[in-house]
Amino acid sequence: MIEITETLDCMGEKCPYPDVRSKKKAKKMKSGEVLKVLIDYPLSVERIPETMGSLGHEVMSVEKIGKSEWQILIKINKKKK
Repeated sequence: MIEITETLDCMGEKCPYPDVRSKKKAKKMKSGEVLKVLIDYPLSVERIPETMGSLGHEVMSVEKIGKSEWQILIKINKKKK
């Protein structure tokens, strides 16, 4: 079972807000922690995983949890300096 560290509820928000908020939240988290992002804006379903992957984080799952709601699980990977 995956242990969720933080949950970010972006329901009712349109781009770019869910994307920007998820990046800011990921910056504050530690490597190995898991961020759950809740969204209901279809474009964010594509954008958030793309953005998080490009930042080096692991997109663990993108799951439809309702008629037009999704849950994205992201494992945070901080680069070593």
